[in-house]
Amino acid sequence: MLTILYRGPLASCDYDCPYCPFAKRRDTPEQLRADRAALARFAAWVAARTDETAVLFTPWGEGLVRSWYRETMIGLSRLPHVRRVAIQTNLSGRTAWTARADLDTLALWTTYHPGQVTHERFLAKSLELTALGVRHSVGVVGEPAHLEAARRMRADLATSTYLWINAAEGRTYTDAEAAAWTALDPLFSYSRHPHPSLGLPCRTGHDVVSVSGDGTVRRCHFVKTPLGNLYDNTFTPSRTPTPCPNTLCDCHIGYLHLEPLNLYDVFTNGLLERIPTHL
Repeated sequence: MLTILYRGPLASCDYDCPYCPFAKRRDTPEQLRADRAALARFAAWVAARTDETAVLFTPWGEGLVRSWYRETMIGLSRLPHVRRVAIQTNLSGRTAWTARADLDTLALWTTYHPGQVTHERFLAKSLELTALGVRHSVGVVGEPAHLEAARRMRADLATSTYLWINAAEGRTYTDAEAAAWTALDPLFSYSRHPHPSLGLPCRTGHDVVSVSGDGTVRRCHFVKTPLGNLYDNTFTPSRTPTPCPNTLCDCHIGYLHLEPLNLYDVFTNGLLERIPTHL
């Protein structure tokens, strides 16, 4: 199965999180039209495939407030060869659209941003998804100011909803600080420290690739060397996992695919929506 992490031109977001470099950027109408066209082209490419495919949308901006992302996810979820279609989202938009999708295929990777949305509003959205039967995880960035909000969210979420914690960019955690976050997310240790990756076998470039809006294929978002293009048939996956060229890997959507970490055994069919199997 080929897993694709797709990131088109979209960069606008309705939040202004201080830890996000793209917060509150506005896309022009021309940029939005370009993003919509690029997404339609990608969706058509996926639809034309016959081999098993999984897609995770990782936009710089917020995709689900745009109708074309919602409609694309609904359409892809109903294709027989698409095993999973998921997106990273702040969950600020509506949720009712998910009822039109195949919920055996659709999933959401959601993030709660204290200070951008009230506890009650975000919680209500998550509980709506649970009631609708939509697979989703909920996450929080591990900023010290977010700890109490994360504890409150964990207490109020459905017990079946996994709460993950991302280490804040550039932050070093004492053992005591890490223990507080690990009490909420038993897998926080994977996020706490960057992972040495140079020379280690990784699935990226093999059965996982990153694709940009123009169809350029790279092994992952963090390795800039192009491997070809989806639309001119210049991309051929490697036969086996290949060594990582980077010294460190510190993002979940990257180190998830490092073979020595064995995280495929942890997340199994919840890889793209960040839901571990046995937690």
